[in-house]
Amino acid sequence: MLFTRQKKQLISWKSIGWKGNKKSIVMDKSEIMAVVTTIREQLITLTNSNVLFSWGIQGFVATIFNEMATLKFRVNGRLFKGDVLICYNTLDYYEIYLSNEDGSKCICNEAYYDNLGDIIDTAIESGTNKKEYEEFCHGEWFKLLSGQI
Repeated sequence: MLFTRQKKQLISWKSIGWKGNKKSIVMDKSEIMAVVTTIREQLITLTNSNVLFSWGIQGFVATIFNEMATLKFRVNGRLFKGDVLICYNTLDYYEIYLSNEDGSKCICNEAYYDNLGDIIDTAIESGTNKKEYEEFCHGEWFKLLSGQI
């Protein structure tokens, strides 16, 4: 049995077995849905709604990626367009991947629930240069108000 710090609830794993020479954890559908629902709730409640809207999110899907319960959603960000995958690993961390036609890339393998929005926003929308992003936003605001978009 494994514990999760976020909700202090017990998550029961259906079985732990071996796949080849790797330990494999198998969860049933309801456990996957419970984990993914928690990820989605944490992301939505702890991330500013304007930031979430800037990502152009299209749908949330519960899935398994790299043998982990995963929340997957498509984004249309300024810096990245494709899928974001937030995976819950057995060490009580989140792993965050970006995936598109060029492949999948892990952008963080030890994220806490309260850092999800910041990590994702930096990778797909705002980048690391906050001044440049602010100038971009002002330019978009001007285009919107002048009827250019």
